[in-house]
Amino acid sequence: MQSLKSEFHIVGICGSLRKSSCNLGLLRAFEQELPDNIKFTLGDISEIPFFNEDREQPYPATVLKLKELLDSADALVISSPEYNLSYTAVLKNAIEWLSRRSLQTELAGKPVALIGAAVIGVGVSQSHLRDVMFALNMNVLNRPIVQVGNAHEKFDKEGNLTDNTTKELLVKLKDELIDAIK
Repeated sequence: MQSLKSEFHIVGICGSLRKSSCNLGLLRAFEQELPDNIKFTLGDISEIPFFNEDREQPYPATVLKLKELLDSADALVISSPEYNLSYTAVLKNAIEWLSRRSLQTELAGKPVALIGAAVIGVGVSQSHLRDVMFALNMNVLNRPIVQVGNAHEKFDKEGNLTDNTTKELLVKLKDELIDAIK
């Protein structure tokens, strides 16, 4: 049996750039459920330039910083709203950079949990993300599914999650993600 690290590192990526994003609030709520021996870091994708093969050598500093953060992670949590029946362009852009073979980001086999909040729902966007995670050979958790519809009703004015059902799902998701890391 493999020995368990005394501390894991989980990186959260928010697919929304809004400062008061419900998806950012969802990531904060996930972090609050983590035990003390697990480090959580929020990865910033807001300054990553549009992907362009002409800009690969040298790679932009913001891309390298995110790559190093993801390489240090034992698992990822991606929270994204749904725009036009898919996940956000800023998230797609970050994934395009990180998946470049020459960058050699350590994504294959890494556990990843998908969560999301939006006015209507995030089921289609999570389906699209699952396809991309499959292409990158990542270990996507199948359950529990955390899709927060009517998100504006489930967070307070400060962006804190107030919905107990969603909090319970985040606890289950946290347990599944920790098991996947082990």
